[in-house]
Amino acid sequence: MTRKSLLASLLFLAPFLAVVSAPAQHARTASLTETEIDQVREAAVFPSERVQLYTKFLDERAKKIKDLSGRPKSSQRVLKMDEALQDFTALMDEAGSNLDQYSDRHSDIRKGLKPLTEATPRWLTMLRMIPGESGFDLARKEAIESGEELADQAKRLLQEQETYFASHKDENGQERNDDKQAIPPPPKP
Repeated sequence: MTRKSLLASLLFLAPFLAVVSAPAQHARTASLTETEIDQVREAAVFPSERVQLYTKFLDERAKKIKDLSGRPKSSQRVLKMDEALQDFTALMDEAGSNLDQYSDRHSDIRKGLKPLTEATPRWLTMLRMIPGESGFDLARKEAIESGEELADQAKRLLQEQETYFASHKDENGQERNDDKQAIPPPPKP
C-alpha cells in the first residue's frame, strides 16, 4: 500500500473511529442546578459544609429515584430512571472525590461525615429494592457499586479523622486549603 492510499484510507476512516471511541472518552458528570453550583462554590472553603451539601443533594436525588420506582412501568419511566441513576452515581463519585481531597489535607470534616455515613445505608437499601429492568439495570448496578464505595470511604475516613484529631487536638475544627502558598513568617530582628 502506498503512502498516499494509506493516508486516504485513514482520512476516510477517521470519522468512524471518532464515533466509535467517543463514548469511551465521555465521563458522566453530576448535573447540578445553578443554585446547587452556587452553594457548592460558597462552601468551597468550608469542607464539612460542602460534604453536608453533597449529602443533601444525594438525598434529594434518592427521593426522586424512589418516586420514579413507584410509577407504572413505561418507556418514559425507564429513560428517566436511567438518567436519574446515572446522575446519582456521578454525584456520589463527585462527593467521593471531595472526600479524597479533604482527607489529603487533614481538613476536619467529621461534622459532615456523620450525616453521610448515616445516609449511605438508606441509599443502598433503596437502590437494592428497585426491581431491575433492562433499560436501567446497568445504571442501578453502577449506582450500587458507587454507593458501596462511598459508604466504605466515608466510614473509613470518619474513623481516620476521629483517630487523627484525638491525637491532634490543636487542629480540631480547622479548615485547610493547601492550594494557597504558605506565607513564611517575617524574620526575627
